[in-house]
Amino acid sequence: MNTSIITRAPMFAQSLTLLLLLSPAAAVAQFADYQIPQIPYESVPNFLKYSPEMNLGEVLGVAVNSKGHIMVLNHPGSASNGGPLYGNATSQLFEFDANGYFVREIGQNVYGLGYSHSIRYDRYDNLWLVDKGANTAIKFDPAGYVTMNLGRRPEGFDEYEHRSGPDAVPVDGFFAGPSDVTWDADDNIYISDGYLNSRVAKYDKHGNWIKTWGSYGTAPGQFNLLHSIAADRQSNIYVADRSNRRIQVFDTDGNLLRIIVLNAPFDKSMQPILGNVNPNLPDATQPWFICISPGEPQFLWAADQHPGRIYKLSLDGRILGMLGSSGKQLGQFNWIHGIDCSQEGVLYIADLNNWRVQKLILNP
Repeated sequence: MNTSIITRAPMFAQSLTLLLLLSPAAAVAQFADYQIPQIPYESVPNFLKYSPEMNLGEVLGVAVNSKGHIMVLNHPGSASNGGPLYGNATSQLFEFDANGYFVREIGQNVYGLGYSHSIRYDRYDNLWLVDKGANTAIKFDPAGYVTMNLGRRPEGFDEYEHRSGPDAVPVDGFFAGPSDVTWDADDNIYISDGYLNSRVAKYDKHGNWIKTWGSYGTAPGQFNLLHSIAADRQSNIYVADRSNRRIQVFDTDGNLLRIIVLNAPFDKSMQPILGNVNPNLPDATQPWFICISPGEPQFLWAADQHPGRIYKLSLDGRILGMLGSSGKQLGQFNWIHGIDCSQEGVLYIADLNNWRVQKLILNP
């Protein structure tokens, strides 16, 4: 397998796409130099409406169904359903209507909720929750009933010891720090099994194990913290390989198609919202979450942690525009942990460490 040459213009912001080809001839992915435009946007103040006793904690995920209802994955920091996961942390699922009014909570007393990491709706309005702490991926039907569980929550004493990174020993059917879920056109299920294991797990639509691919490392096709996963209409699978600072794109068999890098330059002397200044950071930032819009054409939306930007990309990896910055004010972000891009001209943002969901109106 041949790896293409990577080219970049040092004074211009451009996305990099690494193509892996099976043919002997290596291709070069080149884009003309260009300045990345800023996408105008407004954040709707106080969009979610709920009573004061429902204050949000860390918001890790947000998803919108076909009716426009908004599901929020909240970490309140209290153990309403018990368990030793991450001290006293647990998870809540709050549903709001299209106007932001609270509708209901689902998932109470579900065994597989411990320290949930992401939520997404499939095309049938089933809600899927991936739990990093409980090592589960759970399917809720539109009524709120659990209809499928993948993986298994650790017992109080569990002889199956997970190890991380190069020492991880993956076992078929088990997860170790899973982070996200997506589906291809045939409804096959893909789990980014990413904090301790370094792989993508593939199931059929009935929950039967098919295969896995990936291992810990920095080489193309390897991973170092799979943090998010998404699929386009052609069933290409996009993986946010966070600590390797790249998005890797695969076919449904796990063959690597290309690599996308978020390398728009930024001021390295900027104080991170959390952490120390590091003037030696590369331009390529860490992709924390990815979302692919359903329209025509489809776009890839990606967010980083620092400098706190959201990027709009073509599916071949060209950065078409970007918005946002780190901060605590309305319209700023403090660790973007989830994006819903299902509605044209609107983004919903899980603004984790600002303890809120933001509704962004693009090009107002």
